[in-house]
Amino acid sequence: MTKIIITGSKGRMGQALVACAAQHQYLQVVGQIDKGDDLRAVIGQGDVVMDFSSHTHTSEVAALCAGHKKALVIGTTGHNDSETFAIKQAIVPIPVVWASNFSTGVNTLFWLTRKAAEILGPGFDLEVVEMHHRLKHDAPSGTAKSLVEILAKVRHLHLPEAAKHGRQGITGERTPNEIGLHSIRGGDVVGDHTVIFATNGERVELSHKASSRDTFANGALRAALWVAKQKPELYDMQDVLGLK
Repeated sequence: MTKIIITGSKGRMGQALVACAAQHQYLQVVGQIDKGDDLRAVIGQGDVVMDFSSHTHTSEVAALCAGHKKALVIGTTGHNDSETFAIKQAIVPIPVVWASNFSTGVNTLFWLTRKAAEILGPGFDLEVVEMHHRLKHDAPSGTAKSLVEILAKVRHLHLPEAAKHGRQGITGERTPNEIGLHSIRGGDVVGDHTVIFATNGERVELSHKASSRDTFANGALRAALWVAKQKPELYDMQDVLGLK
C-alpha cells in the first residue's frame, strides 16, 4: 500500500485526486493539505507527496520532502526561473515526477509531436493552440510550453527567440524559425491542445481534448505508485509510461 499526501487538496485537481484515489486498492490518502494546514504535521505518515497547490509553494514543499526523504509528484505549473531553480536544487536527494500534464493521452501527444517534427522536417511551419477554462491563472498552459519545447529541441531553435505568443499589428511575413503559441480562455474547458504542422499544399494537426480532470488525476496517481519505488532522480510522465 502506497500512502500519499495531497497538497492543494481543496482545488479542482486536488478534489479529483482524492476522489480517484478512493478507487485505487493500492493507494491510501493519509493527508489532505490546503491553505492554513501544516504539511509538517503529516509528512511522516506518507510515502509520496503530491503537490497540486501553487507554483509559489512548490519549492517549500520540495524542500520539506527532501528533508524527510519522501518521494514527490509535482503537478503545479507557471513557475518562473527562480522558482524552477529552487525546486531543482531542493529535489536532488529524492525521486520526483515533475510533469506539465499527467494524462496518458497528452504524453502520447508529446511523443507523436516529436516524431512528426522529425519526419516532416523544417519545411513545415509550427503552431500550438491551447484552450482552458476561464479560471486558469497561467498562460500559456504548462502542456503547451512542453509541446513548444519539444518542437524547439527537434528544430534546434533557441526557444525564447523562436516562441511567438500570439500576433498583433504589422508582424511581417512568418519566418521559418518561429513557433506560434496561442492561448484561449473561456467557459469550463478542461484542456484542449493542438499542434499544427503547415506547409504549402497540406497541413497535419495533432490534437488532444480532455473532458474530465479524472484523466489527469488517474495519471498522477499512477505516477505516485511508480515514483515510490524509484531511486532519487528527476523523472517525467514519459518515464512513468515507458515512452523513452
